[in-house]
This record gives sequence, C-alpha cells and structure tokens, in this order.
Amino acid sequence: MLFTSFLMLVVLLALALPVAAVLGLLGLGLGGLFSPFPLWLGMAELNWQHSQEYILIAIPLFILLGEIMLRAGIAERMYAAISQWLSWLPGGLMHANIGACAIFAATSGSSVATAATIGTLAIPQMEQRRYNTQLFLGSLAAGGTLGILIPPSINMILYGFLTDTSVPQLYLAGFIPGFLLAAMFIVVVLIATLIKPHWGGVSVETSWSARFSTLPNLIPPFGIFLIVVGSIYAGWATPTEAAALGVIAGMALAASYGRLSVAMLKEAIEGTMRTTAMTLLIVLTAFFLNFVLSATGMVDQVNQAILNLGWPPLATMLFIIGMYIVMGMFMDTLAMMVLTVPILAPVVVALGYDPVWFGILVMLVCEAGMITPPIGVICYVVQGIRHKGELTDVFIGIAPFLLALFAMMGLLLAFPQIALYLPELFIRSQAM
Repeated sequence: MLFTSFLMLVVLLALALPVAAVLGLLGLGLGGLFSPFPLWLGMAELNWQHSQEYILIAIPLFILLGEIMLRAGIAERMYAAISQWLSWLPGGLMHANIGACAIFAATSGSSVATAATIGTLAIPQMEQRRYNTQLFLGSLAAGGTLGILIPPSINMILYGFLTDTSVPQLYLAGFIPGFLLAAMFIVVVLIATLIKPHWGGVSVETSWSARFSTLPNLIPPFGIFLIVVGSIYAGWATPTEAAALGVIAGMALAASYGRLSVAMLKEAIEGTMRTTAMTLLIVLTAFFLNFVLSATGMVDQVNQAILNLGWPPLATMLFIIGMYIVMGMFMDTLAMMVLTVPILAPVVVALGYDPVWFGILVMLVCEAGMITPPIGVICYVVQGIRHKGELTDVFIGIAPFLLALFAMMGLLLAFPQIALYLPELFIRSQAM
C-alpha cells in the first residue's frame, strides 16, 4: 500500500499537475481505496482547524516583508554594497550572489523570494562581465536555498508547528549552520575559479572609498533583521508579531526612500496573496493527505518498518536522509515536510536525537530538494528570470553546491553542537 501511494504520487507529479491538486487527489483516492469510512468528509474540518493556527499567520507576513524589500529598492542597494566588498575574491560577483542571498534570507524567510530577488539583480551582470554561465546560475540557486535555513524561516515555523518545537530555539539553531553553509558555498566558488580562472569573469571596479560609501546601504537589512529576531529573543514579540514588526519597518524604510505608494503596496500585497495562496493550499492539502495516511494505518507501517530495521541510530539517520533526498527530487518541500515530519520526528526522537537538531537537518534536506532535478523549484525560478538558454545550465551549475550541502549534513551528523550550541546557551541564560 505504501509503495502504491508513492508510485501514484510520482505519476501524478510527472503529469505536471499542480502540487496541491496532486496531494488532494491522492488523499481522496487513498481514502476511497483503503478506508471503509468516507474520509473526504473530514477535509473541510481539517482545513478550517489548521488555517486558524496563529503561528501560520507569520507566513504571509514574511512573504509581504520580502515583497516590500524588493519594491522599496532595499535589496538592490544591498546587492550593490555587497558586490563592492566581495567582488575582489576570485569569482567576483558570484560571492556577492551568495552573500546577498544570506543577508536577504535573514529578512525575507523565503528561499523562492531570495532567489528571485537576488537573481533579478545579478543575472544582467552575468553576460556583461563574462562569467561562466553554469557556475554563476548555480551560485544563485544555491544561495537562494539559504532562505529556509537562516532565520527567520517560513519552513522553520512550519516545522515548529508540526512538532510542537520552539520556533525561537529553531531560529537560534539555524544561525551557525546557515552562515557556515554560506561560507562553504563561497569556498566552492573559490576552488572552481582558482582551477578555471576565466570562469571568474571581469572584476568589479572598486576602491576603499567606494566600499565604505556603500556601508549605509547594509544598515536597513541588518536593522530589519535585528527588529525581527531581536524582538523575539528579547521576549517582546512572538514570531508572528515579529514578522508584523518587520513589515512595519520595511514600510518605514520604503517611505524614507520615497518608494512607498498605493501602487507599490498594491503590487506587494498582490504578490503576497499569490504566493501565500499557493503555499497554504499545498500545506492544507498535505495535511489532509497526512490525515488519510494516518487513518489507513500507513503512518504506523512506516514507523514500525524503520524501528524494525534494528540498525544503529546513525545508520537509521542516513537511511532517513537518503529517503528525504529521493523524495525531494519529486516533491515540493512544504508538502514533503507536512507529510513526513509528523511521521519521522517521533522516530528520530526515539533514537535519541534532539528535535531541534532534526529540524535543522530537515531544512538541509529541503534545501537539497529545492535544487535537485527534476523538480528543483529554485532552479526553475533562476531559469525563469534568465528568460533564455537551457534549464540544464542551472542543473549542471548547482552540482558542486549540492556536494557542499551534503558535506554540511555530514558535519551536522558528526558534530550536533553546530546546531545545538546557541539554543542550549539561550536556555542556560534563561534559567539563570
């Protein structure tokens, strides 16, 4: 039954149906085939119950913050500043791509928004400065994935909701792995351009005076980051309230730049509504499918199958990671999280692992899924901004960055404190 379900999922996705439609149809089909009860009658109740969750309100608020930052010119000024500071390295603007993605990720909370925003700013420079097309596009796609690992993160909010794990602790756990992974992406570019210097393109002309003159452009994104994250750890706001504070700060900055207008707000709100509708429809249909899987006994089958393997915890975790990577090749990451986390998190905790640590590992495998063919949603976003050439250029370009992602997973398995040090430090400070 489990194999049949997965096969049906792959076939429906291969038909290029919308992900939410696939999940809804699969839930209805499995409920009709394997349950004597009309499970479809529970869909409305489930959707109403989950759509009222307070913490999920943070999702459209963080999406709106990203939309405002893009239209207010904050991201454009930030990218110009980072290009002045990082373009001296071998690889030039590819380092700026990764650095700008890391900083924008620390305010927007969305990988798709991060990749789309920085890609829009960076791709015009690619041909003009004669960069290697594949590596340049790969740096954008890989950098975009940082949006779900570096706090604040929409995916971490969803994980916290699914597992009843503290979102502030998840945010703290994401800092070191997030910026360490960004550094590893930069090292990938360095190695590639040291081996093939002509891939590094034409350097950006700069000087120390030009660099220092751009520093004020880095203050707004850091300011928003401090408002959002700082208000959470100061105990002044919940993650949802912090997201609302970020939106207010973004609007204030837009007004200071002379970009705040009714037309701009209309565009930002329309963009937010489109993205939120798509995101939450996927989440809600995935919740229904998860309900069907639980009601038909498939969840218990998976739990028992994993526990009955009798493998050591590390071997079991490697198996789970491998399963996630394969699933990520075919599934949307939000849907994958809603379907698998409620099933696997109790198993992982029973093996002796920390749920906060597992949350960061889930973010990493989701990152891999976002840039792994054939789905690789971030790759499609980058190619869509490019408007020409072949999608295979992006898929080839992300290959070395995927290796860095796998290396980061290995480090997290070998040294769990990479993720747990800051949350444990925070808990100790609260107890004093």
